Amino acid sequence: MHESVKKYIEKQESPQREIAARLRDLIIETFPKINESFKNGVPWYEDKYYIGAFKTKVHLGFAIKGLSKEEKNLFEGTGKTMRHIKIFSLKDINKKKIGQLLRLVNKSE
Repeated sequence: MHESVKKYIEKQESPQREIAARLRDLIIETFPKINESFKNGVPWYEDKYYIGAFKTKVHLGFAIKGLSKEEKNLFEGTGKTMRHIKIFSLKDINKKKIGQLLRLVNKSE
C-alpha cells in the first residue's frame, strides 16, 4: 500500500475509515496490478478512480471519458471528467455493482 494512502485511510473517522479501506480493497481485487498514488489530497488509481472521505460519507470517483450519456448517468455529480458514487456505510457497499462500475470505466478508454 502506498504510504500516503495508508496514512490517509488511517486518519479517517469511523465508519469512513472502514469504508475507504473496503473500497481500496475492491479496486485492488478488481485490478491487482493497478498503480496506486496519492494526489490532490486523496488516493488515486491510474487517474481512473479516487477515494475521498468526507464528514458523513465516502466518494468513490470514476473517470467518465469515453462513456455514453446513459453510462455517465450511473454516477452522481456534474463533473466533465469525473463523477462519483456516495457511500454512507459499509452495508452500502455492493461489491458486484461497484465491480461492474470499475470495469465499465476501465474498458472505456
